Amino acid sequence: MIRSISAEWLKLRHSRIGLIIAVLPILSLLIGCANYYFNQDALQNGWYSLWTQVALFYGVFFLPILISICCSYIGRLEHLNRNWNMVMTSPVSIASVFLAKWMVVGILILFAQVLFLGLYWLAGTLFSLPGPFPVETIGWMIRGWYACMSISALQLGLSLRIRSFATPIGISLCAVFIGLGMYVAKLGIFFPYSLLNIGMSVMSQDKLTVMQNILFWMINLAFIIIFSSMSIRRLKNKDIVSS
Repeated sequence: MIRSISAEWLKLRHSRIGLIIAVLPILSLLIGCANYYFNQDALQNGWYSLWTQVALFYGVFFLPILISICCSYIGRLEHLNRNWNMVMTSPVSIASVFLAKWMVVGILILFAQVLFLGLYWLAGTLFSLPGPFPVETIGWMIRGWYACMSISALQLGLSLRIRSFATPIGISLCAVFIGLGMYVAKLGIFFPYSLLNIGMSVMSQDKLTVMQNILFWMINLAFIIIFSSMSIRRLKNKDIVSS
């Protein structure tokens, strides 16, 4: 597994995926800060008001798209130059191949989460917001990252199945709007993209109850297991054509 992860990192060494990981959090934070700046009269809750603005754009739109881009890029590397032929004949289990890619995506998204949290702190400092930095945002970011792992398992499976780079990203964009609808309908706990909104407390900063927290962690784990198992089983049982 360690060697598989190292191999995935080597494939990304000369890529520009790091630029995308940096640009999308920065862009979402700039949009959110601009919205906060022009609506300060109505937004009177300091750090939490700023969070509602920056996290709305980041957690609802930019972060799911970032996940799908990372997964599509990692999947695209294998679809090119008949790389799948080498991967499938290497002395590494199919499960290790998938899980290594999934873990690498998780590390990339963790970098994005840390960057976004740092930018949020910087923006709040520049706005001279009253009160201390809300430490609960760290927990929201951790929960958000955990929800990202279930979305990553789904998106990676799609990217390994579909040769097109853009199609899985388009599917993710559609899922974002479905997730918004399910969140509004109070059914977000049953959809991975809605779980991201819940985990990051994007639209509501109300503290989750003990039962809600348990459901959040358990349902995300179930999604991870289901999506990963389906993708690994398909890789084992069906040939993938490389270009």
